Amino acid sequence: MRPPQTASDLPVLLPFRVSRTRARFAVGPVRAGLLGAGLAGLVLVAPAFAQGPDAVLSPFQVVLRWAPLLLTGFALNVAISLIAMLLGTAAGVGLGLGLLSEGPILRRIAWALTQFFRNVPWLVLLFFVMFLVPFQVTVLGVRVPLPDWIKATVGFALPVMANVAEIVRAAVRSVPAAQWEAAESLAFTRRQTLFRIILPQCLKRMLPPWMNVYALIAMATVQASIVGVTEMLTLTAQVHAAEGGRPELFAPLYGFALLCFFLYCYPIDRLTARLERRFETA
Repeated sequence: MRPPQTASDLPVLLPFRVSRTRARFAVGPVRAGLLGAGLAGLVLVAPAFAQGPDAVLSPFQVVLRWAPLLLTGFALNVAISLIAMLLGTAAGVGLGLGLLSEGPILRRIAWALTQFFRNVPWLVLLFFVMFLVPFQVTVLGVRVPLPDWIKATVGFALPVMANVAEIVRAAVRSVPAAQWEAAESLAFTRRQTLFRIILPQCLKRMLPPWMNVYALIAMATVQASIVGVTEMLTLTAQVHAAEGGRPELFAPLYGFALLCFFLYCYPIDRLTARLERRFETA
């Protein structure tokens, strides 16, 4: 038989302090969300480090690795499109008013410029600007450099100017003649009639086609890669070469560029269609 246990053989119960431990490691919902995001990122990126520096990464890992660099190139595409649209719109409004001028010489010059820049290939204009404009200009003894992306922006602004001029002309012509006659009966001058009565009515008519032109110019900025501008398509080609030119990376890398442009331009297209229905300009 087993001898009876004495007091010294009985287990000793230690004080219960689990509550302090729980309080120390307790996390709120914000910390839990950050922790979950960090673990998710670790799950995605960890396989690349686990395979070693010389291991071949999967296409998804390659896109994930180079996505920040590619997005900086896409940001340059967006910047070029916005600046080109701003410059082209400012010049196009003036050119469009020239098309409506009563002076025959000014009207013919504006018509010739509009037709020329509307009916030549954008890429040819881009080549002309890139290779005919100097790399730097001297202003008051100060040398001002002209980077490639600035010259490319000017090259894209020229067709925008011509298209905006035609938009302005068409919008003004679409206003009923009774508006002009009513303004004339109130002793408004032609300039007052144009800027106070006609053009305010034309804004809603010009906005949808103006947005269409911007969507086109945003997609056309990839042509700047042909003349050496380091935008998204150029960086995509460089990344593909840096990864050894593997054929299986071609579709994922360029598909990522395609997805970025689609996500940027598709909402513009939907908004344009909505404005056309709202303003009845379709």
